[in-house]
Parts: sequence; structure tokens; C-alpha cells
Amino acid sequence: MYTQLEQRGMPQPPVNIATLRKMKAQGEPIACLTAYDASYAALVDAAGTDLVLIGDSLGMVIQGHDTTVPVTVEDIIYHSRNVARGLRRAFLVADMPFMSYTEPGQSLDNAVRLMQEGGAMMIKLEGGDGQIEIVEHLARHDIPVCAHLGLKPQSVHKIGGFRVQGREPDQAEEMLASAKRLQDAGADIVLLECVPNEVGQIITQSLDVPVIGIGAGPDVDGQILVLYDILDITQGRTPRFVRNFQEGCTSPLQAIGAFVEAVKDRSYPAPEHCFS
Repeated sequence: MYTQLEQRGMPQPPVNIATLRKMKAQGEPIACLTAYDASYAALVDAAGTDLVLIGDSLGMVIQGHDTTVPVTVEDIIYHSRNVARGLRRAFLVADMPFMSYTEPGQSLDNAVRLMQEGGAMMIKLEGGDGQIEIVEHLARHDIPVCAHLGLKPQSVHKIGGFRVQGREPDQAEEMLASAKRLQDAGADIVLLECVPNEVGQIITQSLDVPVIGIGAGPDVDGQILVLYDILDITQGRTPRFVRNFQEGCTSPLQAIGAFVEAVKDRSYPAPEHCFS
């Protein structure tokens, strides 16, 4: 009946927000991956991944779209529910899809659905200062939030493609200010995508909450990649920050374990995976 109490006796108890904050404080890298179904979720969990994201990247790697824009709340709920069944230890985060958090009421309704119907423990949303009111509203209702800055795939049509963000000093300063305001508004994690190493380092050092990076350099608190990318399933050109962990491995579980180990010992990301 009391599953949470039983799980505390596990060799590695379930990860929660307090766990992630402790890892940041102790300088232990946080290993994160996306997942979209129960089978891969079980492998990701068994390999020791700390955080699992049901990313709207499923629009591209599962559904075959060119962007994440077509993904719906129902899509995320479906995949989140499946992933939740495969996890025992990892902390489960679900993306808020494009236009699903345009105002506080809508945001709360959709966040509740992702948690109640999808089993998510936290929701992630893209945006800077424009989402301060949303983050505050969700935090007031005890909804854990991950705020996504830098390259925001849902805004790909607005920014003109998948481009590194924060290379100009004024952009970097604005991103840092936004990260601080989102933290103060109640964000529990900040995710940075495609930013120069220096920007990732400065933001990480300036925040009390964990900072997770994808193409954000080696000095953030954790690293996240798309599962299909590290398993060399994705065809065609991949982003610079991607490393094929399937190479030299005999199974997906071994490859996922290699990713976790590389994050933990900080051999990933290497200089060739970073932006300056």
C-alpha cells in the first residue's frame, strides 16, 4: 500500500527534487535521458539514469515530424504513462507541448493532466521571462517545474532554425537574468540547450537549483540526450553535442550504461561536443 515507504528500502531509493539538489551541492553529475515507452524506460532505469524526460522530441524521433510543434498533450500523456510503468528509481519529467501553456489556467489544467494521467513528477516548459507568471502559478499549486532556456525547439520557426543561443554578450546576460527570475518564480530545475560553454558555466554557478544541459558544455550540473541519438537509431545528420554510445557496445543496456558512466566521470561532453 505504502509504495513510497517500501521504495526507501531499495539499494538506490527513488530520485526526487531533494536528491537532485543534493547532487548539485555535492558536485555529483546528474545523468538524464529521454524515453518514450516502457521497455526502453526499464533499460534507462536499470542503467542508473537519474532523470527521465518524456520529451516532445517524440514528434521527431517517434512520429517522424520535422519539428516538435505537432505534438499534443494527449501524445505526451500516452507516452508518459507508458514510461512511468517502466521506472522504479528515475525521476520522471514530462514536456508541456507547443501552445499548451499560454496562460495560467490552461497551464495548470494541462500540468495536472500530465501528472494525474501521465504519471509525471515534474513538467517542463520552454520560455524565458514570458513564462514567469506561468511558473509562479504552477509553483503556487505545488507543481514542480523545469524551465527550458537557450535553443527552444518549439520556437524553431520564430528563431529561424536550430541555432546556438547566447553567443552575443547581451543575449548571454539576458539568459542569465531570465534563469534567475525563473528560479525565483519557483522553477526547480533549469535546462539549457545549445549554448556556449561559458554561458552554461556562469548560469550553473549563479543558480541554487540544478542546471541540466544539452549542448551546454561540461560545467552544468547534469547532461541530457535523446535516447535514440545515443543508441545510433537516429539517421542523417545529428547535432554536434550528440555522441554515439552504441559504438563498441553489444546491447542497448550496455550503451545506456556507458552514457551514464561518461556523464558521471565527466568524460562526456568532450570538447568536440561543445560550443564556444
